[in-house]
Amino acid sequence: MTVTERDPLAAAREAFSRDQWAAALDLFRQVAPDAMAPEDLEAMADAAWWAAKPDEAIEVLQRAYAAYVEAAKPARAGYVALTLAREYGVKYASAMSRSWFNRAKHLLEAEPESAELGYLFLRESVQESNLNRLEESIAAARRAVEVGVRVGDRNLQAIGSVYQGVAMVEHGELAEGLKLIDDAALAAVSGELGMYATGTVYCNTIAICCEMADFGRAREWADAAHQWSAAHPQQPLVPGDCRVHQAEVLALRGSWAEAEASARRGAEELRAFNRLYHVGEALYQIGVIRLHMGDLEGARDHFGQASELGRDPQPGLSLLLLAERKSDAAAASIRRALDEEPDARLARSHLLPAYIEIMLADGRTEAAQAAFEELESIAATFDGPSLRAATDVAHGALLLTSGDTGGAARALRRALNGWQQVDAPYEGARTRTLLAQAISRQGDAEATRMELQAARAAFEKLGAAVDVRRVDELLGTVGGNDHAPAAATRTFVFTDIVNSTNLIEAIGDEAWVDVSRWHDDALRKLFATHHGEELDHAGDGFFVAFGGPNDALACAVAIQRALAEHRRTHGFAPQVRIGLHATTAARSGMTFRGKGVHEAARIAAIAGGGQIVASRDTVEGLVPPVAVTDQREVMLKGIAHPVEVMTIDWQAIGS
Repeated sequence: MTVTERDPLAAAREAFSRDQWAAALDLFRQVAPDAMAPEDLEAMADAAWWAAKPDEAIEVLQRAYAAYVEAAKPARAGYVALTLAREYGVKYASAMSRSWFNRAKHLLEAEPESAELGYLFLRESVQESNLNRLEESIAAARRAVEVGVRVGDRNLQAIGSVYQGVAMVEHGELAEGLKLIDDAALAAVSGELGMYATGTVYCNTIAICCEMADFGRAREWADAAHQWSAAHPQQPLVPGDCRVHQAEVLALRGSWAEAEASARRGAEELRAFNRLYHVGEALYQIGVIRLHMGDLEGARDHFGQASELGRDPQPGLSLLLLAERKSDAAAASIRRALDEEPDARLARSHLLPAYIEIMLADGRTEAAQAAFEELESIAATFDGPSLRAATDVAHGALLLTSGDTGGAARALRRALNGWQQVDAPYEGARTRTLLAQAISRQGDAEATRMELQAARAAFEKLGAAVDVRRVDELLGTVGGNDHAPAAATRTFVFTDIVNSTNLIEAIGDEAWVDVSRWHDDALRKLFATHHGEELDHAGDGFFVAFGGPNDALACAVAIQRALAEHRRTHGFAPQVRIGLHATTAARSGMTFRGKGVHEAARIAAIAGGGQIVASRDTVEGLVPPVAVTDQREVMLKGIAHPVEVMTIDWQAIGS
């Protein structure tokens, strides 16, 4: 007869003592409920939790609570009530969590001092921290540590220390707060703590490091967490939380594929524990990676999913809007995010660099200057290489806007050194691009070219395709000291809604706003998909540049098909005319100028609704050739010689 057949409860207890969670849970299920002591029920709930069965854990915890109350063990009943408050706070509404917390408080405050009372103080510390009452959070965590010392509970001491340290760091007491955090983390690394305490200490340590942008410290503790998790594969929560933080560190170092894989795996592990906010954080990190790669649609999708799970997708969403050239929407979005964090200085430090970039892009220098002064003040308190580098970038951009190219170059070189110190290649390459612009205005073409080439190499290695194209365009403008704009060959596309004035009169202003917004969003997605660079958006049309005629035509066809499909499924979509022209034009800042651009605009003007009209030069560059109709020579307004154009039979092109 096996041990299990003889005594399944004894076998369950033995499996639990060996951290064999799934086996212990199965064995506990075989035991008659009335044969289990309250301690057995609590162990069964723990086994269910570690086996990623949080719903079952909650159900068994409630049985354990009732059993402890019946057994007149109020201190342990209070501890179980605290655990239920934690789990309900994660999974369900806060009302259930508050009710269980109040039960625990009522029970534990009536008892002599015990470790369970210390855990009540821990829960109070978390609650005060969530309300941004940092002094109260520090005081509650300190009380927990003091209880832990008196009753000899090392786990309670370590968790209390890390909670106290985190709140102190957020309060601006860096030196003492970090000492408490590092001491607690060292206890976890050394194997002095139980598994739940180890996970809690790791999670909070790495999270505050990332929040401070102290990625060197974060990387050190993340590596330690990975080693600990590898030695304890039966512990599922630590990998999930740590993988999300590890993704942020990996992304900063430019290991985007590895970072995305880490974030996705962490999200999968955390879903089982209903840590939905943390899942949202993982999805947000993926959105940022996608944004850096130029996958704007993928970024928007992941930011949306993160928002659904309660993670405000900022500043990524605002930077996405800026990349889509929606400057007003970007400004409103980042202002709202800052307004929601009036007192949280660390949270604001993550938002302010994006705010400054967006304000400068929109010409709001005074707003950017005020934000920089706040960021500089925060960086002086929470000093770290990443935060200092971000502050120097903002300073350099402001000085560049004001015309102080020498000061801008000095600030940007400091920023570049900071990014190199923390091994942040993408941020470093973006800083080099700004630095090149400052040097260019000082007349040093050779140094400008060197900085741009270094930035381009970094972007290409990372897979940041949009940034590569932007640097290529800047390289095209670098000549001698005369700064003559360089010519570039592009296929230009102009689009325009036909008879928009009549349409507005027919449907009204309010409906027109909705139609226009849908039109702009739909076309911008297709520009991004086909590698187009939006150069201008005036009135009802777009001016877009493509590297070659095939991408330009594919985008134009996709636009007409999308409009036709929308008419079929929704009954209406505006008629759009499109003109294509492959030519050479002079780059001027972020746009192109010259005869070729005027020709492209005039070609679009002769198209009808639903048509794609292209010049012969464009059509001859297509591989494979496409069917065309209505070939003709036309005189374009302002152009001395006739231009041969033709209409693309886009419906005959294979989808």
